[in-house]
Amino acid sequence: MRIGIRAHDVKADNFEGLVSEIAAEGFHCCQLAVPKAVHDFPTGIETYTPGLASWMKEIFAENHVDVAVLGCYYNLATPDEEEYRRTLNVYKRHIAFASWIGAGMVGTETGNVNRAYVPDAYSRTDEALDFFIDRLRPVVETAEKYGVTVAIEPVCRHIVWSAGRARKVLDTIASPNLQLIFDPVNLLDRTNVGEYQKIIGNFIDLCGPDIVAVHAKDFRMEDGELRECACGQGQMDYSVLLPFLAKHKPHIQVLLENTTSQTAVSARKYLEKQYRAFA
Repeated sequence: MRIGIRAHDVKADNFEGLVSEIAAEGFHCCQLAVPKAVHDFPTGIETYTPGLASWMKEIFAENHVDVAVLGCYYNLATPDEEEYRRTLNVYKRHIAFASWIGAGMVGTETGNVNRAYVPDAYSRTDEALDFFIDRLRPVVETAEKYGVTVAIEPVCRHIVWSAGRARKVLDTIASPNLQLIFDPVNLLDRTNVGEYQKIIGNFIDLCGPDIVAVHAKDFRMEDGELRECACGQGQMDYSVLLPFLAKHKPHIQVLLENTTSQTAVSARKYLEKQYRAFA
């Protein structure tokens, strides 16, 4: 695995220091959500130019850190047409920027059919899924023009909440530029956590070939609710996921989530140890 971290989970005074710290903590790659991670210069969408991308790319290269995922987590499923047009433009700008900076993919979640981006019953319907596919299609078409991959991340609280719905999105759009980020914990809640190994296995069976990156975190149950935490701090059993990665996804980029400056290195070492047991 090439283990990485979300850049906004790393503390630094400036961008150069941020990338240097990512490397110093032993990470090979990162997920970069520019407005979340960068605070020493403007990061509005109008700043996304080839010049900025070239400068950032040089700093990443000097530190031997890849941009695995350029994060663009905005709600494509908003029912507000004006908001959707603005959001679509943001995605198009991120896709162009990804091509300039050399990012592995533009990553996103699949949202909900409301402006608040909150779970609702309608977002789990087939009609909502078709609506999202229509919203996503022009994003993928832009990605095809730039030679960039768009990767959606299924989440149990969003429109694409299962392996079956992810499979339908992939098969309907049918583009090699549309792939998946797999976060096993994001598919879980208190209602299905008891079957989490079965859920992971089913996702691998249905969507394994289309997984291009993995988000890694842990979970534990507290007062009947699922709480997310850093790898090694919960009850996650990696005996289904890691053998699949070792056999079918050599050098895949695996990005840690739910870490702090105090837990990031220990989480990385824990995951590396788990991986060696199955590789």
